[in-house]
Amino acid sequence: MTGSEPLIAAAISGIAVPVFQSILKGSGSLLGLFGKTLDENTKQIIFQASKKYAQTYENRHGLIKVLGMREPRNLESIYTAVQFLREEELQLLTSVEDLERAYRQAKRRSFQSKNKNKVSGLKVANEKQYLMVLGGPGTGKSTFLRRIGLEALRSKSGRFKHHLIPVFIELKEFRYSDVDIENKISDEFKICGFPESSRFTAKALEQGRLLILLDGLDEVPTDQTDEVIRKIQNFVDLYDKNHFITSCRVAAYRRYFRRFTDVAIAEFDDEQIETFITYWFENDPEASKDCWGKLNRHENSAAKELTQTPLLLTLICLLYQRARKFPANRATLFEKALRVLLEEWAGEKGIPQEDVYKGLDTRLKETLLSEIAYNAFKSNRLFLPRREVASQVQKFLEEVIDEKRIDGENVLESIEIQHGVIVERAEGIYSFSHLTLQEYLTAQYIDDNRQIQSLVIQHLTDSRWQEVFLLVAGLMRGGADELLILMTKKAQSLGQNLHINTLLQWADQITDTSEGQYKSAAKRAAALYLAHTLIEANNIVLEPAKVASSITLMIAYKLLMTRDSNRDVIATYALDITSDLGLDLVQAFTENMDFGYISYISKGLAERFNTGIEIIQNLFSRAIKDDDIVTAIKNTGILNGADFTTLIIQLNALLEKDSSKVISPEQLQKLFQETQQVWLGALKLRPEIVNFSEQDSEALRDYLYANRLILNCRQAAVRVSKTTWETIEEQMLMPKS
Repeated sequence: MTGSEPLIAAAISGIAVPVFQSILKGSGSLLGLFGKTLDENTKQIIFQASKKYAQTYENRHGLIKVLGMREPRNLESIYTAVQFLREEELQLLTSVEDLERAYRQAKRRSFQSKNKNKVSGLKVANEKQYLMVLGGPGTGKSTFLRRIGLEALRSKSGRFKHHLIPVFIELKEFRYSDVDIENKISDEFKICGFPESSRFTAKALEQGRLLILLDGLDEVPTDQTDEVIRKIQNFVDLYDKNHFITSCRVAAYRRYFRRFTDVAIAEFDDEQIETFITYWFENDPEASKDCWGKLNRHENSAAKELTQTPLLLTLICLLYQRARKFPANRATLFEKALRVLLEEWAGEKGIPQEDVYKGLDTRLKETLLSEIAYNAFKSNRLFLPRREVASQVQKFLEEVIDEKRIDGENVLESIEIQHGVIVERAEGIYSFSHLTLQEYLTAQYIDDNRQIQSLVIQHLTDSRWQEVFLLVAGLMRGGADELLILMTKKAQSLGQNLHINTLLQWADQITDTSEGQYKSAAKRAAALYLAHTLIEANNIVLEPAKVASSITLMIAYKLLMTRDSNRDVIATYALDITSDLGLDLVQAFTENMDFGYISYISKGLAERFNTGIEIIQNLFSRAIKDDDIVTAIKNTGILNGADFTTLIIQLNALLEKDSSKVISPEQLQKLFQETQQVWLGALKLRPEIVNFSEQDSEALRDYLYANRLILNCRQAAVRVSKTTWETIEEQMLMPKS
């Protein structure tokens, strides 16, 4: 308990006593129990019953223990405020094409728009007398209802503004008994010692003194749903002075209740996720900070997608809590998330299963879902018509259980209600609940059906398939050698482009026999990255709002200064060429400013560049160290063949060339080009090596992307033979002989 029990008991008895007084006025049968008035002794009985009621509510509905948690957690200690989508946001788009277009334009991994209007769940609960809370599995519907009840217990000290006694009822309990809501409420008071609980319940309902929380309409057996809905509607009409909040999975709801306002729980945003993690690790702030930091790393972007629902965010916190890190094998994480939805959550909630579908074990369910996921992902579709999905379900079940009378649509609805892996986004249009789950199931299909070769041949340079590649590598428990060998062969074929091969020859020559501490392939990677930034910079049309000179080289410097002799893989960072190379240089510089290094040529430009772009000066002034980038690159020992002495002399000459404090855009453009030429000369990058056409530049990006993906798959794999990896590493980024 919270230590505020007397106040809570007083709040409840403050409602109960007037109800009992009104009973006395109309019933002589209670005189023997209470006398003509409620004396202090009787009031004390009511107070003690109220105290017990509050304790019982908190014990039954104020604790959370899910997903194998060793100890229950107090709901209030981890509860994160729920937000609802505003009513206008519930008007879903009506076609597959509209949904696909909206998702692509959003350029986010979330199916819910970042800009959707949201409102506090507590605010809505205070405003609406009748509320239907909708959401997918694990989105926090039940938790929200329980929390509103806790707030109501506190009366004036709580944030629920109506002076009511909360009663929490799990609707699934009616599968074992007649649907008698009033009797169920009376039982809640009876077990807590309320005198004449039936009469008290009837009078409290008549006066509108209760907050009735009806949880889990979707958990009522199908054959009883109509009866439960009818009884609830009649009960609400009969006792319409009370407040009602009920919950249901979106998939199972058909707008049954005319009085109720329908609201949908919004996905957790970053602020809510961070708050939840902070609450979870309330006694260990360092763990909270570390968990949140790791979750926001680029390599965990798909894992973070799962945290948009409280259920899977709880899973993430539990996994981190046990090892102070996330599973090294990303496939393991998503497998656990899928199993939570397919097994644990449906089991814990006691959701009834459709007869045909319940005959499938978890593995067969995964096989069915992976087939649907793969077919959709391969055709680059995220949203599917009901008829198409139902047809796939029906065909699959007819094959595996030899049952001819199967209604695919009924089974599809059962899948959605029980597990929420597939959800209805608009009327008759479905998608997977998380893109991560679709990617994982797609990878599972590829591994199960030995589709590795076609995956590599068709999709190696398609960034949309990046996560699938990583998950396939993690699923290949016998070893990912086959995948990595195929990827290497494909990457080598991309490197046969004449311009790329010439560049590879340069990288091999300029790093040959160098004394740097990196492996040979890592040295070639660093040289290639440095050359690539110069090639890309040559293709940029400079605008006044874009920083010139060697800011592009700052990225390369970050990579070159990353010393980690313990890494047994090629310098991944040196190949971290992303698809957003077209970002302006100000953004690129800003993203890498944390390293605090700055070349004197860039510093010199910042002091003289004064055409109204103060942001550039501010960025440079934040530098915490004034190391010479040229000397720093030289000291890495990687570019043995570069002429750093001449480079320093020529860069100094450029700084002395024009001592004016203001540079025009035209002068800046010229200085930019001159600076690039100085670097190219010092690195012995001849014009024919760097004069890439747009087509050649695209081919180079594909080549570097493929090699980076090989490295990432190596890290994601459960196992790879030492011999295989040494061979791949030796061949990586080597020119064609």
